[in-house]
Amino acid sequence: MGRKALIDQEELRRLAGQGLSNAELAARFGVSESGILQAKRAAGLSKPMLDHSRAIPWKLDRAHNQSGPATNLRNLSSVAQGRTIPAEKLNTALRWAGRLVASGMDVSYEPGRGFSEVPASPEDWLVERMLNEVRKAIEDHAEKDHTEEGPGEKGHVEGILGDRPEG
Repeated sequence: MGRKALIDQEELRRLAGQGLSNAELAARFGVSESGILQAKRAAGLSKPMLDHSRAIPWKLDRAHNQSGPATNLRNLSSVAQGRTIPAEKLNTALRWAGRLVASGMDVSYEPGRGFSEVPASPEDWLVERMLNEVRKAIEDHAEKDHTEEGPGEKGHVEGILGDRPEG
């Protein structure tokens, strides 16, 4: 078992604030990058891990972890949990989910085979549920921005969300 390195949290905050990478911080403090990640968590410098199990309820094979559906579901899950992601990633995930919902389709997963599009089950429609959670999160964020900063953000959000089906 290795010894516990002493990393000055104030120094870590200062250097991380200057934009040093984890590799640079690790070299500076004489620890591994994993040690830096642990120190950042202890210092409150890292965001908590998100739980994507509502969006990806399957144990994915490593080969499918970075597939389009897995990435889109993770991106939708991130936004639904309040994270900000790059607009192009959000727009890609929203277009993908919107296309599936508009055509009455959902996704399914089989280890060894990967993801497939299947007719949606109204009782358990994963992509529709995720799309609704994202829309709510975006609207909540826009309302907060609108209240705090005045009008302006709402139109942009409506543009991202597009037209919604009735019902």
